[in-house]
Amino acid sequence: MRFLKRLLTRVTNFVTGRQSDRRLREEMEEHLALQTEENLRAGMTLEEARRQARLKFGAVEAVREDYHAEQGLPFIETLLQDVRYALRLFAKSPGFALIAILTMALGVGATTAIFSVVDATLLHPLPYAHPDQLVRIEDDLPGVASRDVGMSIPEMRDVQQSGIFQNVAIEGSGSVNLTDSYEPARIAFDPVTPNYFAMLGVKPELGRWFDPSDRTPGFTLDVMISDGLWKRGFGGDPHILGKTLRLDGDQYQVIGVMPAGFHDPAREADQFDTDLWAATGFSGDPAPPPSRSDRIALPFIGRLSPGISVAAAQSRLDALVASLHKQYPGDYPPQSGWTVRLTPLKESVVGGARQSLLMLLGAVSMVLLIGCVNVANLMLARATARGREMAVRQALGAARSRLVRQLLTESVILSLLGGIAGFAILFFTRGLLLRMIPQSLARVNQISISWNILLFAIAVSFAAGVIFGLAPALQAGRLDLNHTLRQEGRSLRGSREQHRMRGALVVIEFALSLVLLIVAGLLLRSFWDLVKVQLGFNPQQVMAVRMWLPVPNDPKADIYRTPAQEAPLLRELLRRATALPGVKEAAVGSAAAIPLNHDRNPFTLILEGRGMEKNQAPTVEVRSVSQGYFHLLEMPLLRGRLFSSLDDEKSPQVAVINEAMAQTYWPGADALGKRLKSGEHMSGGWVTVVGVIANARTESLAGPSVPQLYLSAYQSREKELAIFLRGQLDEAAIPSEVRTQVRAVNPDLPVFGAQKLDDAVAASLSERRFSMEMVALFAVTALLLAGLGTYGTISYIVSERTQEIGIRLALGAQKGKILRMVLGHGFSLVAIGAAVGLAGALVASHLMAGLLYGVKPTDPLTFVGVTLVLMVVALAACYIPAMRAMRVDPLNALRYE
Repeated sequence: MRFLKRLLTRVTNFVTGRQSDRRLREEMEEHLALQTEENLRAGMTLEEARRQARLKFGAVEAVREDYHAEQGLPFIETLLQDVRYALRLFAKSPGFALIAILTMALGVGATTAIFSVVDATLLHPLPYAHPDQLVRIEDDLPGVASRDVGMSIPEMRDVQQSGIFQNVAIEGSGSVNLTDSYEPARIAFDPVTPNYFAMLGVKPELGRWFDPSDRTPGFTLDVMISDGLWKRGFGGDPHILGKTLRLDGDQYQVIGVMPAGFHDPAREADQFDTDLWAATGFSGDPAPPPSRSDRIALPFIGRLSPGISVAAAQSRLDALVASLHKQYPGDYPPQSGWTVRLTPLKESVVGGARQSLLMLLGAVSMVLLIGCVNVANLMLARATARGREMAVRQALGAARSRLVRQLLTESVILSLLGGIAGFAILFFTRGLLLRMIPQSLARVNQISISWNILLFAIAVSFAAGVIFGLAPALQAGRLDLNHTLRQEGRSLRGSREQHRMRGALVVIEFALSLVLLIVAGLLLRSFWDLVKVQLGFNPQQVMAVRMWLPVPNDPKADIYRTPAQEAPLLRELLRRATALPGVKEAAVGSAAAIPLNHDRNPFTLILEGRGMEKNQAPTVEVRSVSQGYFHLLEMPLLRGRLFSSLDDEKSPQVAVINEAMAQTYWPGADALGKRLKSGEHMSGGWVTVVGVIANARTESLAGPSVPQLYLSAYQSREKELAIFLRGQLDEAAIPSEVRTQVRAVNPDLPVFGAQKLDDAVAASLSERRFSMEMVALFAVTALLLAGLGTYGTISYIVSERTQEIGIRLALGAQKGKILRMVLGHGFSLVAIGAAVGLAGALVASHLMAGLLYGVKPTDPLTFVGVTLVLMVVALAACYIPAMRAMRVDPLNALRYE
């Protein structure tokens, strides 16, 4: 209680500082007046009486300081004094202050910008209840080198009943046709299990979510819509609940509206946000009857039971898998090695962006450190010039800790001002930042410049101020008073320790810059190799326009149920597309046939003569195309033949495969004539391989070619289709022209997603391009700062040694020797920095090896070339002050102060 009362008194005295100080002065003056009167009565003169009164009372200022120390908040008062003093100094040296503030604004602003991306993507928890309990459940077949092959419905039920999970749900992904409006619309649609929203723990904005206990095998005919669709399609109608929607020909009832900003885990990096969710058990029409061998290649998400960690859940799941192996040996042959793997949901959502973003954060942190080194050098030079001031203050009784605190205060103020300036620039240019970030980046819609980002900027600014302020502050605290005060009338020179400190800062700056430049060089070479990679197809002058065929719940109501029913539609669409203005070639196919812009479409094979069960078979990528597809994309045929007009719904099924599939399944043998089958995309009969095409980078530019199988579009049944067009196309007119032709055939079919294949190729490189551009920008900034820092240090050293240089010249030294002396000093710093930087670059390059393509982490060309470039820049920065040293006039130098 006494402590709180004393603290309250101190705070009150601090707040009412002027009034307290005035009362103290009045009391001291009253005491002095009384003592003076007493001395006068003792017979002293007026002057002597006052002098004796002051002597008896003691030092007035000391009394005031003791009073404030006892009754005020001396630390705060001293800090405010230091702040006011620092601001006055900056006002007297606006050039120095402006350079330091701008340097810190650049470093802190860039660091804060990248941190805002990292914060939204990596640090923010997923926007679901208790997100740490959510995991992805993935089936693997390591015996045949297949990962994430999908889970069957019986397996999901086994996992759900194991006690490991509170809920296990499926999140589908696809499209659906909304035909209630004037023009049919394609809606981004997710079929989900009824317990999906209960598992995520996200409540609707309006209405209710699905009944988690619903056991309907097929669709329940209840739907939930997004806030965006509610406002965009229905004008925010408050009576939307109960409204009937016609989707793929079936009637559904709206039971809820999800809150604004809700995103499905699987669509965090998708170009389409989900507009509508429908509940289904995935075990009734239009889905096939469930069996253990029929896997659903969709995300399975589980919420762990309370108190169970991911590691513990994985251990219990392994035991469950082992028991299922014994219980169903026919479904899980030992050769497949079936396992179930858990991955934290956030890790699954973020995907491969983690390494790129952490690399960017590390790169921008290096830029900030380089900026700190530059400002530290400026502060060190300024501290040398203020050496006499510090010596005098110390000689008059100022404690060294007091001087150190003063200089640290100045550094922190400069850094905070720079940080605030950098944050302000970032805040007003945040739109530009968001446009620079690729939309494929996971959780990009969560990026914002909020209060936590401001707090980060302030914290980084404070830390940076302490970092670059430590060197000059510690140097000022170790001044040699006798040496400093004896230099009266001459220019102050830094001590050997200050010279070494400046040299060390240059070495650090050079090393950091070299690391950053080598990383940028490796990324640039990697990106260049990706840009120049042989695609295996020609995307120029090609557009793809998507469309969706309805999938009604009753298969009998599907007018495109079989290949024979779908083929006439495809032929008519192809005929009409070929007649469009500017079109030279046209083809139709599944959406999976769009290169570099589709979801995985794996299915399992049974190869004739291999006796392989589905659980043993590797997965391959499948797509359906018409006969003109390969010629349109200029994909070369290696052996056999391509599809012809005779490969229709009435003839035996045939397939074209890529070279990777031929080498994987029939190594050393001719794949032509081989037969395979699968019930997923084929009618159940054997399919004969009739052609082998060259490998094409249609899945990923950076990844190896994967086995691919192409079916005739007239012999398979696809619902998400694409019309491919090549020619001199009017990009603005093509979507509406195709839509008109499709509506002429079937007015209920929506057309959407028109895209140039050139854009698809560019989009596939967007994240790598963003990382490369950012690191390159940071590297150029580091190069500029390193050059300026080296120039500033060598220039300052030349200025300090002007008198020495003049004496050398007066004694007959050659100018060339002076040049070599200055350049030699700069080169020694550069050489040490290069050695340190190369060691750091080796570590950094191995850490980022996963981001490289076609270039080794220890690529000698990049390491040697970048080192030489940076050394040339550094030596050029040394050459300018060296030339100035050569032009020193000996007479003026001898009078130099």
